[in-house]
Amino acid sequence: MDSTQMIPPPDPDRTQVSGLSPHSSVLRTEMAGPPQKALTMQAVAGNRYGIATRGSREHVLVSLTASGAMGGARLPLNICLIIDRSGSMEGEPLEYVKRACGYVVDLLEPNDVLSIVAFEEQVDVIMPARRVVNKALIKEHINRLEPGNTTNLYDGIAAGASQIASLYSGGYVNRALLFTDGEPTAGIKDFTSIVGFVGEQKSRGITVTALGFGSEYNEELLAGIARRAGGNYYYITRPELIPEVFRKELETLMTVVARNLHLAINLSRWVQLRQVYGRLPTFGQRTAEVTLPDVERGSVESALCELELGPRPAGVYRIAKLELSYDDSVTARPERLVEDVVIEFTPDESLVAANVNQQVQKEIEVALASRNLERTVMGMRTQQISPAAAMQELEKTKAILLQQGKVAQAQDIQQAIDNIKQGAGVEKTLVGTIYNLDRGKS
Repeated sequence: MDSTQMIPPPDPDRTQVSGLSPHSSVLRTEMAGPPQKALTMQAVAGNRYGIATRGSREHVLVSLTASGAMGGARLPLNICLIIDRSGSMEGEPLEYVKRACGYVVDLLEPNDVLSIVAFEEQVDVIMPARRVVNKALIKEHINRLEPGNTTNLYDGIAAGASQIASLYSGGYVNRALLFTDGEPTAGIKDFTSIVGFVGEQKSRGITVTALGFGSEYNEELLAGIARRAGGNYYYITRPELIPEVFRKELETLMTVVARNLHLAINLSRWVQLRQVYGRLPTFGQRTAEVTLPDVERGSVESALCELELGPRPAGVYRIAKLELSYDDSVTARPERLVEDVVIEFTPDESLVAANVNQQVQKEIEVALASRNLERTVMGMRTQQISPAAAMQELEKTKAILLQQGKVAQAQDIQQAIDNIKQGAGVEKTLVGTIYNLDRGKS
């Protein structure tokens, strides 16, 4: 049976692919060049059927699975450590930061590039970008760090990005590690300007990981930096944990197999994109683009899209064409993956109801749990809900996450519940949980 039901007028979005079942929600991946790429992409519709007689909404789950292979030696790193040395870092915190930076130096190799920027009210380039050859000399630079006054976060990030850009190479993992324990109190302080700036750096191939220490930093700002810059977000509760978190981030960078990921969502006629959960698409005419984080060896990253589908004559239609472009460390060149998403539209409501994809439904439940968690955090911050009501909401969210296999995030929520009982703050932990849920990493 031909997979296309020919109904006039001709529709360029109707599918005619030899051998395709009309009930398939996934078509093929175009493979350019050698097949052994770092990533494979799969797009799964929330239902193999759509209702033809009226408008409806549907989800598409995009999954990126990374190869377990590195393709030889790991990618070299071009890292800048951007360190807050404001007055609040005096004493034990700054000493642990120095130790953490020393661990980073020990793990790097001569073909890696390192720079160090420290900021308070003023910004100092402690060490300009250079290859990691004389480790003892680099550690001497680190040990000269001394506490200062206020916190000029924006200029610190700008100086760090400039150091990475001075020796930028597309063949490197280019990453800034921003460490801070406080609110911006000098220079440019507003959220939009700071997050917008790191977004510009991401467009230039520079990613920022945000590491927040203690109880005074702005978790919304740091999570916003990580989200826009495609990096990781860490909440460090105690100074003695600082070196281990730095080590964890560096070891993660050493396994990156795909960088500079851009997902283009090309929409067919009668289709609109409502949202990509937890992400900020840029929109064009019948297109949208999402920047995705770097992908590490053996991991899976996902993005969940919600589409608005208009009514149409019954038949099989391509509703979206997905194009992923990225830099592949296995093939050592830019790569492109293409996936078509196909749905059969029918007037039979019962057929639609009986064919919900459970994998996609699970991801929808996780996305909705993340949104509920966001509302709970906002309610606590504005004191619109009581601690008892917050714990009740958190228990509900925890149960959903456990049901969907998100054990680590459920444990974070349990920690938050315990903290509420003890009268401690929870926002920083929960903002990190929201960020990790939205990233869709497993």
